[in-house]
Amino acid sequence: MADLFEDYPLGAPGTVWDEMFDAPGLPRADYDALHATLRPLAGSDLRVRADVLARAFLDQGITFALGGVERPFPLDIIPRIIAAAQWRHVESGVVQRVRALEAFLADVYGPGQVLADGVVPRRLVVTSAHFHREAAGVVPANGVRVHVAGVDLIRDEQGDFRVLEDNVRIPSGVSYVMENRRAMAHVLPEVFAATRIQPVEAYPALLLRALRAASGMDEPTVVVLTPGVHNSAYFEHALLAREMGVELVEGRDLICVGNEVAMRTTAGERRVDVIYRRVDDEFLDPVQFRADSVLGCAGLLNAARAGKVTLANAVGNGVADDKLLYTYVPDLIRYYLNEEPILPNVETYRLDDPEVRADVLSRLDQLVLKPVDGSGGAGIVIGSAATEEQLAAVAQRIEVDPRGWIAQREVRLSTVPTLIGDRLRPRHVDLRPFAVNDGTTISVLPGGLTRVALPEGALVVNSSQGGGSKDTWVVTESGMPVPMQRAPEPPPLESALPDPGPGIGGLAQQQQQQQQAVTSC
Repeated sequence: MADLFEDYPLGAPGTVWDEMFDAPGLPRADYDALHATLRPLAGSDLRVRADVLARAFLDQGITFALGGVERPFPLDIIPRIIAAAQWRHVESGVVQRVRALEAFLADVYGPGQVLADGVVPRRLVVTSAHFHREAAGVVPANGVRVHVAGVDLIRDEQGDFRVLEDNVRIPSGVSYVMENRRAMAHVLPEVFAATRIQPVEAYPALLLRALRAASGMDEPTVVVLTPGVHNSAYFEHALLAREMGVELVEGRDLICVGNEVAMRTTAGERRVDVIYRRVDDEFLDPVQFRADSVLGCAGLLNAARAGKVTLANAVGNGVADDKLLYTYVPDLIRYYLNEEPILPNVETYRLDDPEVRADVLSRLDQLVLKPVDGSGGAGIVIGSAATEEQLAAVAQRIEVDPRGWIAQREVRLSTVPTLIGDRLRPRHVDLRPFAVNDGTTISVLPGGLTRVALPEGALVVNSSQGGGSKDTWVVTESGMPVPMQRAPEPPPLESALPDPGPGIGGLAQQQQQQQQAVTSC
């Protein structure tokens, strides 16, 4: 233990919550088994296993693109543990939040009663960059708009879970949850033998069930629509298509005629009923949105309006991701569900209020400033770590566009031991649970994606900002793991035959740039 945890620093009580240790050398009950299993291991032994893990990820192509360069997604070898009772609290809170956001999206693109009742200001919705009037009146077959949600959570200084933001457009990262678990079972088998962990391999089956249910048909044809190989999350697109046993297609593989959507195959055109799309709204349909897009297919939105195809997630969901709308979600839970929020928000300030804005501008160095339509950690300014020049610049941007920003209390995210060199050191983490809605049940994958800020003291955990991940274990209370059905093995499928088109010169360069530009939340 001395090799691994020697001089492991803990903050003063109430300043940061360490998830493994209650006091120096005293692990919390949930971590007893892990701690006891790690004690006989030397730091050099863990380092060797961690290097094997990194090489395996690179060899298998488990990567993400950063600046156009493929990199292995760093997986820390020390897992994060969540007790069953804690997980039930998280799970119920995530389900509640998804239900409220589903109701809000159906309302805001339908009768708009929430706006008429003044629960959410109409100007907030109509000025949101991701509110699309083109989606008004598009009613999904089973009423589901949020087929997949990723709700970002943190634990505050007292260890309480809070919601940091919602992701109901195109939440990414679930592939790393599955691959992290597979890899960890190989490199730390003795830890798995000592701990009862809820499995995660059922996710593709849950997703496929939800996508099929979304069509309202008995035997729908489902495809995964990817921007292409240059997108940072392409590995995930390919993995999910393979695990679900469905075709992975690009926009040029699809054709829409008379509101009927089909894909080109070696056997001719084949009808498509459900598109699990990983392409942003703006690039999805050049008829309705960006006319220069080469990533989508003309006519998709009209086909969805006509009920001929289901788009998952639905177009226009981004209005619920708006970080200013986030401040109203507790009110939406009360309004639509008549319930109190199970998971509280982080304390947040609306800068479109002049008095609040003046107060925030007077203490920028104490707060976190976020653009309301940002993703991947882009544009965030952490006041305590910013220079005077950076604070002056963000103050000017807030004065020009107060609607475009929110401010939050700087929460010291909880820490989990992380292998740095051959020692364990505390690093800040968040958690993204994934919820899948099939119209009848909202299922939350046990654990989700834990992202870890690898630089010492850093609070931004996104992979695009240099973060890594941890395997997240939800431990069971009984003697056996909770059984979960595996995704079916992919049946033999016809290969999609892409339309070669003008694949050289300016169009090819434009396609690559657009693939990289598509948001990875």
